Amino acid sequence: MFADRANIYIRSGKGGDGHVSFRRELFVAAGGPNGGDGGKGGDIIFVVDEGLNTLSEFRYNRKYCAEDGGAGGKNNCTGKDGADLILKVPEGTVIKEAASGKVIADMSHENRREVILRGGRGGKGNQHYATATMQVPKYAQPGQDAKELNVLLELKVIADVGLVGFPNVGKSTFLSRVTNAKPKIANYHFTTLNPNLGVVDLPDADGFVIADIPGLIEGASQGVGLGHEFLRHIERTRVIIHLVDAASTEGRDPVEDIRTINAELASYSASLLDKPQIIAANKMDVLYGEEADTVREKLCQVFEPEGIRVFAISAVSGQGVKELLYYVAELLKTVETKPQVFEREYFEDPSIDITLPYTVEYNAQDGVYVVEGPRVEKMLGYTNIDSEKGFEFFQKFLKDNGILDELVELGIRDGDTVRMYGLEFDYYK
Repeated sequence: MFADRANIYIRSGKGGDGHVSFRRELFVAAGGPNGGDGGKGGDIIFVVDEGLNTLSEFRYNRKYCAEDGGAGGKNNCTGKDGADLILKVPEGTVIKEAASGKVIADMSHENRREVILRGGRGGKGNQHYATATMQVPKYAQPGQDAKELNVLLELKVIADVGLVGFPNVGKSTFLSRVTNAKPKIANYHFTTLNPNLGVVDLPDADGFVIADIPGLIEGASQGVGLGHEFLRHIERTRVIIHLVDAASTEGRDPVEDIRTINAELASYSASLLDKPQIIAANKMDVLYGEEADTVREKLCQVFEPEGIRVFAISAVSGQGVKELLYYVAELLKTVETKPQVFEREYFEDPSIDITLPYTVEYNAQDGVYVVEGPRVEKMLGYTNIDSEKGFEFFQKFLKDNGILDELVELGIRDGDTVRMYGLEFDYYK
């Protein structure tokens, strides 16, 4: 079954707890602390699988959890890291935060792998807390909590050309003639319940991918019929072909059909009308002589002044189809090829308690500036500093909390090193 939407729950792994233990050996009256660190929790990672074209797997299993990190052990033994959980999705999948609908990641084009939730860091064992005045520390750090999120997966197919039109105008017949796709064809409304894709191969011209977008009727953008479920698939297309029933076999006016569908596209997203459009006046084999000429001339008079080319075709006999396809191939060469990628909109709000302490010190032995404390540790746990947006949030946190000012007061200079919980950064003003 084709599925292009799914709601799922994801949770990363909890960090393993640090261990409290002490060295106990014969002839060693009072050994020091030797509690090991906890292991890191597993990440939730989404990857693109070229062999998938549907989200149906996520319809049956809606809960996905990575493995927790193992607890530390005695004799300085570190706990086992939790296994990452890798979720495979088809190219074109957009991952959104379920409550707000904001984009977390767009799994398309160059983005083939994305860490959505990072596992918690393992807690430190009591060996790290021994000091000259506290030689028997009975405290170990607990592992960092797991992160959880409800996400919405939306598949937006990737095609060069989107084929739109009212039900029963011949889109499936057209697609089966010009591509290798084998859609279901019958004479009743809503035959096509899935967005069908096919590849058009042309001698002496570049081929392209065409998608049949089903179920567009008046009111589709408001959820009427099936159109609302499939409008999202037009967003990535570069050219739109309107297929209309030029013979009006069901009593509809082809001009009115095009106006209606364009209104639905604009209602869903105004940017869709910026895409180049072509009109394929189908079922011309049903018309004869002057009647056929009259219909074609009417469409040309209405739409060609708007820059929309009209082709008279028959998906059944093949009339005019070749000319249409070669025109589309040439048009695609003039259309910007920059892929549409949905930028990240959702950033987790850590809600960090500003009363939590932190310290900023200079470690003369290592020649580094050390920033630590619960407030800093919590911020790092919520922030993916490997991403550009995450690193911007990280820098803003340092500024807003006065940490940068304290580093300046300590005499930090460009190129000096700042250490935060095992992470090191070069400072530049």
